[in-house]
Amino acid sequence: MLEISEGSIVRATLRALVEPRRLLPILVVSVALIAAQVRFSEPPSAFALGILMCLLFVAVAPVSYRVLFPEGLDFSHGGIRFLLYATVGSGVVLTSGFVVPKLLQLGPTFLTQPTNLAVCGALFLVGGWGLGRDIGFEESLTRERARAARFALEAEQAQLLALRSHLDPHFLFNTLNAIAEWCREDGAVAEAAVLRLSTMLRSVLAGVRSATWPLEQELELVRTLFDLHLLRDPELFQLSMNVAPGVGQVPVPPLVLLPLAENAVKHGPAAGHRGPLTLDVVSHGDGLEVAIENPGRSQGPREGSAGLPTVERRLALAYGGAARLVIESDDARTRVAVTLPRAGPQPGVLT
Repeated sequence: MLEISEGSIVRATLRALVEPRRLLPILVVSVALIAAQVRFSEPPSAFALGILMCLLFVAVAPVSYRVLFPEGLDFSHGGIRFLLYATVGSGVVLTSGFVVPKLLQLGPTFLTQPTNLAVCGALFLVGGWGLGRDIGFEESLTRERARAARFALEAEQAQLLALRSHLDPHFLFNTLNAIAEWCREDGAVAEAAVLRLSTMLRSVLAGVRSATWPLEQELELVRTLFDLHLLRDPELFQLSMNVAPGVGQVPVPPLVLLPLAENAVKHGPAAGHRGPLTLDVVSHGDGLEVAIENPGRSQGPREGSAGLPTVERRLALAYGGAARLVIESDDARTRVAVTLPRAGPQPGVLT
C-alpha cells in the first residue's frame, strides 16, 4: 500500500510541476543559473552540466519532500525524515556537482565550486520544500472543496428528503374536517374518505422511504388525491387521465408529481375556476412527458411557496439536468409539463 501511495505522490507531483504557474518560475530560476554557469565557466560542457543539475533539482527535490512529508513538514519522528530529506539533497548535489564532473573530467565550473555547491544544496532543500508545500496545499484545497461540495449535496439531499414528505396541511386539515362532517351526515362517504386518505398517507410514507418507484405508483397516488377532492365536492372538476401504454414501470422520484397535482386543484377548481382537469402521460423516444392541465390562469409562484421550487430542485438533483419542468398559462388554462428520461434517476442519488 505504501508503494502505491508513494507512486501516486510522485506522479501527481511531476504533473503539478509542469503546470504553467509553477513551470514559469522554475524556468526563470533555471535559466539564470545556467546563464551564470556558462558565463563564469571555461569548459564547453558547463552548459550541459548546468541543465543536468537544474533538471535533477527540480525533479527530485519536490518529489522527495512530498514522499517524506505527505502531510506537511513535521518533526514528530525526531527529525529522521528531515535528515533523510537533507541526505537526498546532499546526494543529488554532490553526485551532479562533484562525482559526475570528476568521472567525466569536466574541470571546474561555476556551479561546482565548493561554496556554490553549498548554495545549490540550500536551493535544493528550500526549493523542494516550497514547491512540495505548494503542491500539497493545492491538493488539500481541492480535496476540501470536493468534500465541501459533497457535504453541500448531502445537506441538500437531507433537506429534500424532509420536503419530499410534504403534504399540504390545508388540504389534509380540510379533508379531516370534511370527514368529521360526513360522519354526522353520510357515514358511507365518510368511510370512503377515511379509506382513501389512509391509502394516500400509506403511499406517502412508502415514498419517503424509497429512492424511486414506478410511475404507475406515483399516478395512483395522484389519482387518490384527486378522488379525495372529488369526495368533498363531486362537481369541483371533471377528471381525465390518459396514460400512454408501456410507461407504468418507468422509475421516477417518489412524490415528485404530488405537489403539481395539488397545485392544479388548489389554484384551479378550488380557487373558483371549475372545469376539466387533465393529466396526460405521453412517451417520446427515450423520454416521457407528464402534463397536468387545470382551469384558471397561473399567477406564478407565490412568495414562500415550496411546491414548484421543491419539484425543480428534486428533478435537477435526480436527473442532473436531463429533466425539465415547464409552466404554460393563458387566460383560461394552466399547463405544467414535466419531461423525464425513461432510464430513471441517476444511480446512487437520493431523490
